[in-house]
Amino acid sequence: MIAEISENAGVEHVAGDDVVRRVRRVYVRGARSSLGWRVADVLGELPALEVVVGSGDAPAVPALGRFDVIVDVGVADHDLLGRRGASVTAGAHDLLVDAHTLGVDRLVVLSSAMVYGALANNPVPITEDTVLRPDTTFVYARQLAAAEEAIEAWRVGDPGRTVAMLRPAVPLAADGTSSIARALTAGFGRRFGEASPGAQFVHHDDVASAVTLAVERELDGVYNVAPDGSIPGDQVRALSGQRFRLPLPDRAADVVGALRWRFQRGPIPPGLGPYTREPWIVANDKLRAEGWSPTVTNEQAYVEGTEGKWWTMVTPKRRQEIALGGMIGGIVVATLIGGVIGRRWWRRRDPR
Repeated sequence: MIAEISENAGVEHVAGDDVVRRVRRVYVRGARSSLGWRVADVLGELPALEVVVGSGDAPAVPALGRFDVIVDVGVADHDLLGRRGASVTAGAHDLLVDAHTLGVDRLVVLSSAMVYGALANNPVPITEDTVLRPDTTFVYARQLAAAEEAIEAWRVGDPGRTVAMLRPAVPLAADGTSSIARALTAGFGRRFGEASPGAQFVHHDDVASAVTLAVERELDGVYNVAPDGSIPGDQVRALSGQRFRLPLPDRAADVVGALRWRFQRGPIPPGLGPYTREPWIVANDKLRAEGWSPTVTNEQAYVEGTEGKWWTMVTPKRRQEIALGGMIGGIVVATLIGGVIGRRWWRRRDPR
């Protein structure tokens, strides 16, 4: 059963039949993105849950009654926060206010693996007990770590409270990739050789299944959400179809990237550069131990989420054939043009 809170905080039933037996009531906050609606849809398919979806702008109201759990997909939604002119920490504060208003002591929160930070000395892979070291120049990641700290303080404030904090890798899907995810996919693979780090991409469907598992099993604690392993940097570059670029020192690359972003000529905002140059590969063992398993690989999620160019899916042999054909075609065209120019030059020399 799914209901939606409209902008004026009224309730509109979208789908579902009356359920005689008692169901657990779930309030989904911030479901105004492809990922958010996917989470709400998957939760709504469970017969034992009544799902109420918040608009992300209107606060929860006491008239909605009590809920068993709040699922928040808006705290880490960079695009939603940007449209509202809000910060991540303000979003976390609103979440805790809603928890008090609706009488909820269980939260499932979508955060991001970016809170670990992108550093050369990061363990590979990163486990959930790793200290958070978000890049200080990237405000979004720093605020997200602060929001997690505030939510954890709320959890330990009462022994009856639980929080499942989910930290997905870069979430991608064909029907709605966030601006942060697009910037990251554009930046991965720009280093060459051994210096290019690996990358992880998780499909929206797998993130939604992780949220569903957290609700069903009443998980408590931090859980990374990512496929098995990662894609090596050179393979990311091959999938992206990027042409060779002269590599720049990191500081110079950051300056160039900031200028390109300022004048809308580049995809990477200031502060995000380290996340495309250093490793932040996470382990998924803890979530797997609870019964979750990814259904989409890193490569599949990347290709679908970035709408990979057609030549990235062509076999190396076929690429050679296409390149050879293009070279021959170019020679033929050059020969024809040269013949035309030669005849005109000869006519000018010979008045007959």
